[in-house]
Amino acid sequence: MNHPEATQKALSILRDPNTFQWYIIPMLMFLFYIYFNEYDKRNYKGIAAGLSLYMVHWFYEIINALIQHFSGHALWTVPEGTGFLLLVGVCVEISIMFAGAGLVYSKLLNKNPGYKIFGISDRLLIGVSTAAFFSIFEIFLAKTPTFIWVYPWWGSFPVFITVYIPFFVISMYSYDWKPETQVRFIGSLAGINAIMLVVFAGILKWI
Repeated sequence: MNHPEATQKALSILRDPNTFQWYIIPMLMFLFYIYFNEYDKRNYKGIAAGLSLYMVHWFYEIINALIQHFSGHALWTVPEGTGFLLLVGVCVEISIMFAGAGLVYSKLLNKNPGYKIFGISDRLLIGVSTAAFFSIFEIFLAKTPTFIWVYPWWGSFPVFITVYIPFFVISMYSYDWKPETQVRFIGSLAGINAIMLVVFAGILKWI
């Protein structure tokens, strides 16, 4: 195991108000502007893609935090360099980025859901390509003191397969779902995440 001290460092700043930085406020303002602007344009499909990814993101972060609780170490952790740590593996900066990522990358999608690039659905191709980009970029992040892969077997390829492909492929395909399906998926996962946060963070204090 590499960097086991990172877990304790992350837990020491977990939801600590003393770490709060004011730049978080304008970051949130810009995020809201992006969504409100797309709502004004009636880009409901793009908003669904963004919220779908964000709900999946939070589900994974809660699971990662539960892994830390039961095993002693999360798969990934954020031990420093943040203006506020939400869970052991996600800071407010990462969460804001993922809140907008699905909406941003949905801009690359063709309006025709059957459109293909090199014979491959552009939804699948863009989803997998974006997942690969994020996985490669995470190699750099893991070399900084601000983002740690704790286990030696946990790296870019496992992240690509188990984390980023679900994030972005679900997001890109949700763009074409019927509105009721989009609402059902986003609402259901939001409810599951909320219940887990209330139980595991609020009541049991596990994460």
